[in-house]
Amino acid sequence: MNISTIKNELQNILSGKSKVSHGASIQAITCYLRESLGTSEKTERNESIKSEETKNLIGYINAHHLWSCDINFGLFISAGAEQRVFIKNSKQVLKLNDGIYYASWVDYFDNLLLNNYFFPDTAYNLVGFYKSDTDVLYALVEQNYIESTQATDLNQVKEFMQANGFGNTRNNDYFHPELGIILEDLHDENVLTTHEILYFIDTVFYIKPEIFWR
Repeated sequence: MNISTIKNELQNILSGKSKVSHGASIQAITCYLRESLGTSEKTERNESIKSEETKNLIGYINAHHLWSCDINFGLFISAGAEQRVFIKNSKQVLKLNDGIYYASWVDYFDNLLLNNYFFPDTAYNLVGFYKSDTDVLYALVEQNYIESTQATDLNQVKEFMQANGFGNTRNNDYFHPELGIILEDLHDENVLTTHEILYFIDTVFYIKPEIFWR
């Protein structure tokens, strides 16, 4: 498949025109947020927009009954700057993510859709939303539980990414210049290895609008 075809597929997925694994509800919310703010896919977003966007998102959550508290907080297993992870069952984990790495919720949801396109084995399913006692809004997603069988070789990750057009920019960050897609933080806790197969369990995708939507 050539780059133009891939880019067209990705543009259609992010704009809600075509499907991707577990993406329907994510696409619906993303389209609503774009329309509610009157922004196009090419618009740069900032903190003031994110604040207004959060209000609109909460309205959508209320209207569609998307609040969820189906989390056993006693099954907490890990946390990072942006999310907390819990065991759901023997096959799945739940992740609470507040979108702190992203300038907007749309950017966060685009990240989920990109992950589901590139890494369907670890696709995110949006379960709902949760608000903490401190009034922080979180998206609640579920993902397949991956148990590593060996340490991840970061050179193997680099080879895999380069074979798929992503050049290493610094440390564990990558960029695809033709697609205009950045993928960051691919260290050995975010990429697990099971029976010599790489599984990307925590992705941080960004797009460069001036390239991606061109």
